[in-house]
Amino acid sequence: MSPLVTSRPLSISRRGFAKAALLPLAISLVSPRKAAADSDMIAQMRDIVANELAPTATPDQPGGLAAALYAGRHVEFFNFGLADDTTRRPVTSDTLFNLASLRKPFEATLVALGTLRGELRLDDPLPKYLPELTGDSIRGVTVGELVTHTSGLLLPTDHPPWPNEQFSRAQFIEMLNAWRPRAGEAPGKQRIYSHAGYVLLQLVLERCYGAPIATQFEQRIFKPLGMTATSVPERGEANRAVMDAAWMQRVVQGYSDQGMAIGPPGNQQSYFDFPGTGQVFSSPRDLSTFVAACVDGRSVDPHLREALRMTQHEAFRVDEKFGQGMAWETVHLPEATVVDKPGGLNNASGYIGLVPSRRIGIVLLANRGEYPHEIARYRILPALAKLVASH
Repeated sequence: MSPLVTSRPLSISRRGFAKAALLPLAISLVSPRKAAADSDMIAQMRDIVANELAPTATPDQPGGLAAALYAGRHVEFFNFGLADDTTRRPVTSDTLFNLASLRKPFEATLVALGTLRGELRLDDPLPKYLPELTGDSIRGVTVGELVTHTSGLLLPTDHPPWPNEQFSRAQFIEMLNAWRPRAGEAPGKQRIYSHAGYVLLQLVLERCYGAPIATQFEQRIFKPLGMTATSVPERGEANRAVMDAAWMQRVVQGYSDQGMAIGPPGNQQSYFDFPGTGQVFSSPRDLSTFVAACVDGRSVDPHLREALRMTQHEAFRVDEKFGQGMAWETVHLPEATVVDKPGGLNNASGYIGLVPSRRIGIVLLANRGEYPHEIARYRILPALAKLVASH
């Protein structure tokens, strides 16, 4: 797909679609006919995304929705609804959302970077970094199995009925040492999604590099990519992120799928009561930069560029349709293979989807639980991939 002209951000209200005029910044690089074709294709992409998203963010639904579409150096933004119903503050491309499990690709990227730089190995057993792991089962798990959800690890914090308490680091280690795989399961032999496995991966990375996970994200990923609005805040009183006033003014109020406010703006949730276990906050604009690096990789440090690609490689095939990479899931559809990661809490929903073969990607962020992100996986991205292929 050839480079496309750059457009200004597109803002969409609850009542309709605002067409963004294309700024002819790159017209001189291509022929008028090619520029017109590119402009027409972007308009078609914009319509596909807007038409699919609009019914999911109507005035009778809680909160708002922000989306970012990346297509061959071109970015479009779509904003619906409110960041806070009480103050009537609208969602923008710079609004800060709780990313929930969209944090996991960042941890996976740190693992991939470490392997490329010879700082750790995917087949390293966990006790190499955490000798306090002494249980017979957990001692046999490797870093690679954690990052691909193939360790078999499943703790009470990973599935209903959800526990009511929080666990200290010592209690977490105790739970890990007591863990036993279910009958017929073994490390490396199946895919079982485990949030606890990524909390454990955080501890491995912190011990490996002697630095908090937030510092590693900032120094190794966010700063090199130019992501200036993404962070892992400390978790303060009442599970509220610790942010300065200017940042907090950009943070959404979270809602249930029924419209009930859950927690204050900046709400973080975790069953683990030790530093670094809260969620990442970011904006659609910042995540569009991450998506661009994932599918294009231009002007990115070579190790980081390769690490981002490495995380997307399918490491475990679940069945004919689904596979698992390092945090990312792979979905083999007739139109294209989608590489994606959904995430959600009871008051936040997120989705990042990539079609690397077509250099396109999309970000969806909603400040409510249970947003139907599957619309991007099964309808928007296949339609965009088909459109790009036809050109």
